[in-house]
Amino acid sequence: MTDAGLPLPTDDELAPEAREVIAALPPLNVFRAVAALPGSLRPFLELGASLLSGRHLTPAERELAILRVAHLTDAGYERQQHEQLAAAAGLDDAEIEATALEDPAAGLDADGALICAATDEITRDVRLSDATLARVRERWGDDGARELILTVGYYNMVSRFLESTRVPLEEGNPLGDTDPERLVREARERAG
Repeated sequence: MTDAGLPLPTDDELAPEAREVIAALPPLNVFRAVAALPGSLRPFLELGASLLSGRHLTPAERELAILRVAHLTDAGYERQQHEQLAAAAGLDDAEIEATALEDPAAGLDADGALICAATDEITRDVRLSDATLARVRERWGDDGARELILTVGYYNMVSRFLESTRVPLEEGNPLGDTDPERLVREARERAG
């Protein structure tokens, strides 16, 4: 057995329904890898789409959390895709780069620093400290805290799946100039 990872399924190896779903999405290897588990594909897309279109975090705040997860889990695939989405959500290069610093607070505003601190605790310690949870609840409310926690948990799962299966990066720029909001709308339509 080699360290090459799990092979991406070909179209012929996918269930017809899974093939139809991924044909309507951007040609990302993450979708193809999950499509090998047809019973998981729609729920995976549906949960991801629900988080990307959440009501309590701005797209930029959400991308800060996702980029921090990608940094902490050393998930290059996740980082590459979400750097592009973060820029489209309005984060500048310095903010994106700050998520990969040992102390991201140095390059972020107070909300961004709090998002990264919460992401660090969830990712490294599994749970938020009482103090950080209180700060997150104060800033975004209970539902905002739930949304942040679920987003960080979901993207931790995604990064672990990507890295453990060794999903390869795509050649070129498969997202192209995709509008992130359109991507979210289309993912929701395909998932549900």
